[in-house]
Amino acid sequence: MPAIRTNAAAAVLGVSPNTLRSWERRYGYPKPQRSPGNHRQYELVELQTLRDALAQSGNITTAIELARQRQEDPASTAALVGALTGFDEAAADRAMEESLAVRPVERSVEELLLPTLDALAAEEDGEAELEFACRWAMGWLHGARRLASAASRPAGVVLLDSSFGEPVEGVYAQALDLALRRAGFRVLTLSSELPEDRLQRAIEALEPTAIVLCGPGADAGAAGRLLTGIRRLGVDAPLYNFRGADLATSAIAIPSAGEQPSAVTGLLGADLRQRGRAIAPVPAPATVG
Repeated sequence: MPAIRTNAAAAVLGVSPNTLRSWERRYGYPKPQRSPGNHRQYELVELQTLRDALAQSGNITTAIELARQRQEDPASTAALVGALTGFDEAAADRAMEESLAVRPVERSVEELLLPTLDALAAEEDGEAELEFACRWAMGWLHGARRLASAASRPAGVVLLDSSFGEPVEGVYAQALDLALRRAGFRVLTLSSELPEDRLQRAIEALEPTAIVLCGPGADAGAAGRLLTGIRRLGVDAPLYNFRGADLATSAIAIPSAGEQPSAVTGLLGADLRQRGRAIAPVPAPATVG
């Protein structure tokens, strides 16, 4: 699971780093791992679980108890699969609501919604059920996106959707959009086939710090042309691919950002922190009067 350092973890929860460390000492939660350099590393999903529980309870003791329960509760796709194969939208909504009662949005999406669609996609002669499921999932994700808090970071991310003809991949792209918004990023999702002049206007408006090519629709040639066009616009933001072809070893060298939304969120957060440290001003040496 993606892990982040103390300052970023505190920002996710909306508290100071000192408060976060005091919770660790007093309650043993959230419980970080230690990096080889002995720095605290907090799991992003654990933090998001605590954040949602705290917003619900308003009390840190109750929130931690609730967050622990939600972290331990496994997800089951049976109810959601049954609802979607029965074309029962209300039952599908209930299955997600029951999941949200015991786990955060991020886990409900990654452990329930997306695996259910993958399971339906593997079924033979289930085209109608899969189409219904993907349309329902898109609607559910759009609804969840409307409830996401306003961006809390200046960083913007452009998602270029290349999931053409692959409805499940289109849902994955929207799930990534939601995950990034809930992590505080500003997000703009566009088609990867957008003409360069229109892409330019969108990029100038957002000033992205990263661009993610989503889905398997862009082969090495198409991805190369896209990257060339982006660089021609004067944008030096890193370009990643999400659930696309293996482009890391091709001439254009677009690295993978992972296969799940949480992996991308963790990678982009870590990348921004690393670049921030690289450009941080060096303090001037003290002078002796």
